[in-house]
Amino acid sequence: MSTFMAKAQDVQRKWYIVDAEGQTLGRLATKVASVLKGKHKPIYTSHVDTGDFVIVINAEKIVVTGNKANQKLYRRHSGYTGGLKEIPYAVMMQKHPERIVTIAVTGMIPHNKLGRQMITKLKVYAGAEHPHAAQQPEVLEIG
Repeated sequence: MSTFMAKAQDVQRKWYIVDAEGQTLGRLATKVASVLKGKHKPIYTSHVDTGDFVIVINAEKIVVTGNKANQKLYRRHSGYTGGLKEIPYAVMMQKHPERIVTIAVTGMIPHNKLGRQMITKLKVYAGAEHPHAAQQPEVLEIG
């Protein structure tokens, strides 16, 4: 008996599409992160990118619970003194709703070279249109 280890050439990638309309941000992000990692597959290996592609549409219609819409801040730092930038959730939702989903999912995957490879398989669109019809994505049910 030996432990099965998936190899990069053994991975069969599929495309999934998720409609974010009415979905809670955190619950959607955890499911999407799990599919990007490949944890839904029996060949999951932690040090190999076994995940699938995920398309998220209607990111502008995602919801947050509680008072997060008024209190949540997105912070980034330039690295220079006084270089902290803070953007409220409401402003980010108006200007770049797709970044909200991307940031949430990025926080749930590994913060290393493998995680940066996984996040490239995430495609997020603010509206209902996407250019990936040729890949024939399957619908991924959340909740």
